[in-house]
Formats: sequence, C-alpha cells, structure tokens
Amino acid sequence: MSDNVRRYRAIREALNRLYPKTPQGNLARHLNTLAGLISGIVGSKHTNLPLIATQVPDGTHPDSRTKRFSRWINNEEVEVEIYFLPFIQPLLQSLAVRPLGLIMDGSAIGRGCVTLMISVVYQKRALPIAWLVVKGRKGHFPEDTHLALLEQVRPLIPAGAQVVFLGDGEFDGVPLQATLEGYGWHYVSRTAKNIVLCRAEQEFNFERVGVQAGELISLPAVTLRQHGYGPVHAIAWWEQGYEETLYLLTNFQSAEEACQWYRKRARIETFFSDQKSRGFHLHKSHLSDPTRLSRLMTAACLAYIWIIHLGVLAWRDEWRKLIHRTKRCDLSLFQLGLRLLEYLLNEQKEIPVAFQME
Repeated sequence: MSDNVRRYRAIREALNRLYPKTPQGNLARHLNTLAGLISGIVGSKHTNLPLIATQVPDGTHPDSRTKRFSRWINNEEVEVEIYFLPFIQPLLQSLAVRPLGLIMDGSAIGRGCVTLMISVVYQKRALPIAWLVVKGRKGHFPEDTHLALLEQVRPLIPAGAQVVFLGDGEFDGVPLQATLEGYGWHYVSRTAKNIVLCRAEQEFNFERVGVQAGELISLPAVTLRQHGYGPVHAIAWWEQGYEETLYLLTNFQSAEEACQWYRKRARIETFFSDQKSRGFHLHKSHLSDPTRLSRLMTAACLAYIWIIHLGVLAWRDEWRKLIHRTKRCDLSLFQLGLRLLEYLLNEQKEIPVAFQME
C-alpha cells in the first residue's frame, strides 16, 4: 500500500470519529474530499490545488482531482460549522484545564488577500481556531472586523474557562477592550508610546514616564484621555536584551503577570511561518477569492493541528530519538511532526491522526 493511500485512509478514519453517526451522503463525500485536501497538503507541503492533487490516491487523473478540490472550495454548503468546529471544540476543551491564551493577528495569504486569525497558545506554538479572510494587503483591519471575529470565537470557549487575549498595537482599541472586559476575559495589548493617559486629572504619556533597559514601570488605574475609558493598567516594559520598550494596556492587576503572558504573543508568528514559507506555502495557493481561501484554510489548519499533534507524540513517546538527535532537540513541534510522519510511513507503522492535544 502506498504512502499516499495510508496517509489518506488514516486521516479519513479520524475525521469520521468526530461525528456521532457514520457520515452519509453529501457529508461523507465532502469529508472524503477534505481528507484528500489534508493529506495532499501534508504530502506536497503546498496549498496549490494541482500540487495537492499529485499526492492524493483515488485512481483518477490529477486534473480530475484538482477539479474535485476546486468544486469543494467553491461549494457554499462547505461551512466551518460543519467541517472545522467539530474538531476545534474538543481541542479547546482539552486545553481549558489551564487558562486559554488567545492571540489575534493578521497575515497576507493567497493573491491579494489577508486573513485575521485567532489562535490558542499551545507550548511554543499557536493553534488556529477561527479566522476571517478579506481582500487587501497586510495592514490594520477595521475594528469592526476584530469584534466580528471575537463574536465568532466566544461560543467556542468552554464554560468556566479562563481566557487571556493577546494582541499587538493594532488591537488596543477601546471597543475591543470593553468587549473583552464584558466577556470577563483578561487581555494584554501593545499600544503606542504617545497615547495620552490620565490620573488624578493629570495628563501624561509614556514618553514622559521614561524607562531604562531592564526596567518595568507599572501605571495602574489610569484612564485613556481620548475616549475617557478606564480604569486600565498601563505598563512600560524594556526587557533586558531587547532594543526597544514595549508599551502595554491590560486589565491584569499584576504587571509581571501581564508581561509574562505578552511574551506568548509572538507564537502566532510561528503559525504563519509554518503555514507559509516553512511549511504549506499558503501564500502561494494562487487563490484570490476570500471565501475560497477561507475554505482552503479549513484543510490547511486541520493539517497543521494534526502535524503539531504528531510533534507532541514524537517528544512525549521518545520517537525523537529515532528521528532526530538523541541528546538534544532543536526542531519545533511542527518539524518534529513532519519527521515522525515520514518515519512512520517509511517503516510501515500505524499513523496516529488526531486534531487535539493529549
């Protein structure tokens, strides 16, 4: 049995297990195609449909497979609620034993499109849970888009889970802060150094505060002058070894805790690099329609979560001794997962497929 067949069948069986009844009819056919997309993305390490088609075994001409994938991506019945959320809700449930760190950020994908993504922090990676795709170049999204994506994510959070939202300087708007506060979530967002703060009727900004290398200045219970919003906790933080100061807004009482969480924000950059230049080349998919790209991302994101799962198995079950150095590991979970999959295929071993972390 070929590697492509074994990989595809393992994925198809895993997709079936997430549904309470054996999928039938259109659902079954759409899941077959989704399994082919996931398998082809991992096998080809690309999201270009003709390249994906070369890695999918169904006995037809590659052009026919490409057309099948294209029809799936064009199909209005293929909705994230059916083909992505059933896998994300168990993932979040498994991670909610600890506070969930949610990171929002954007990136260019496809041809002339950008995605706004929310991912959940897991170890040194960020796992995708929701996104919006629009026409445009990389840059700031309207705040309405931030709020729309938050509304999409909120119902996915398990009851009683603690949540910490992390964002860069694009995500310091008052409506966003107020929404997060209303949800009962913590947040830490970067802001500009010239933002005007108020305390005891005195106005000042971060530039007047002054901060030295290695120093952290905490400014609790201040108000944002422009919108009269507060109280918020403002922080000026110049971590030792960094070239510049970070200016943060948060509703954490502890400045140290807020900074500890903000360190995790950069993990979404690892997701984008894994999905693009170091992994699946999502930026080279050749698609230019936001809706089609969003459906393609369903397959690409499930593929990513699966490979991270394999990376966890490689580390936890000591597979890494067989696929990497025995004394130290300098590979990410994503690269470990890819190596483990290659090893399992080469050695004719069972291929574990799951879309949640154990």
